[in-house]
Amino acid sequence: MGQYLPVVMLFVLGVLFALLSLIASRLLAPSRSTPAKSLPYECGVSGAGTKNPTRFPVKFFLVAMIFIVFDIEVIFLYPYAMVFEYLGSFGLVAIGIFSFAVFESFVYLISNGALEWGPVKRVARPIDQVSHTRTATSTIRRVGTTGREHGQEAAAVIGDTIEREVA
Repeated sequence: MGQYLPVVMLFVLGVLFALLSLIASRLLAPSRSTPAKSLPYECGVSGAGTKNPTRFPVKFFLVAMIFIVFDIEVIFLYPYAMVFEYLGSFGLVAIGIFSFAVFESFVYLISNGALEWGPVKRVARPIDQVSHTRTATSTIRRVGTTGREHGQEAAAVIGDTIEREVA
């Protein structure tokens, strides 16, 4: 029985420490209650008791998914780090391909603006490149429409296609 005495003492000391911490926090904590303190705290979003809940931004979900991808990469890198001496060049190539794929996905996410949290920045169009006299009718090249009236263009194209298929 004497061999279990350290384990029992550790358990008793743990329970005593927990009880003393709870009693000290109850005695020393401020006890003024306000309506805001009684609301549940949900990761910085207003409580669930509100009548008009705000939409949760999708950016948080995207950042969580990116974190999970890199977390899984670390999970796969750890066993490799333990046995990299035994795997040789095959292991190095395999982990290199895996790391490249994860890094490539990260570059893709950054290029698509997955981590952009600010307002959308619009690039100003250079005035020099586009002529002010340019319109849709002057830009679109119309082939074979001379002499046709409006509305007959599509019928002529369909008729030409049918004639080619028959021939």
